[in-house]
Amino acid sequence: MSIIGIGVDIVNNNRLKKLIKNKSFIKRVFTNYEQKSSCSLKNKLNYYSKRFAAKEAFSKASGLGISKNLHFKNIEIKNNKKGRPSINIQPFTKKFLKKKFNVKSFKTNLSLSDEKNYSIAYVIIEKS
Repeated sequence: MSIIGIGVDIVNNNRLKKLIKNKSFIKRVFTNYEQKSSCSLKNKLNYYSKRFAAKEAFSKASGLGISKNLHFKNIEIKNNKKGRPSINIQPFTKKFLKKKFNVKSFKTNLSLSDEKNYSIAYVIIEKS
């Protein structure tokens, strides 16, 4: 497998703390699944900060940035039962990226981390 994109993003949690107080920001950036998953959490700030960083890191790895071809809600961050994060991409976006990268399929790898003041995400996109 060969790497076709790498992206990293770091978020100052205090900056996002102000933004997530705005319901329209939450609805514009995070999928319904992501919003519902946050309901039972005590620390919503770190939850949203890591996912925001992951979406930004993916946009950088894809080379698109957040643009007309890639919106925040096209990228969904999920965790499996053991807590490992993964990226789900809407079919339209996946098709667009396959064409852009000239590949039949690709795989995304995601690593998330946070501490009191910062959250970080690292994304690798590889040809599969």
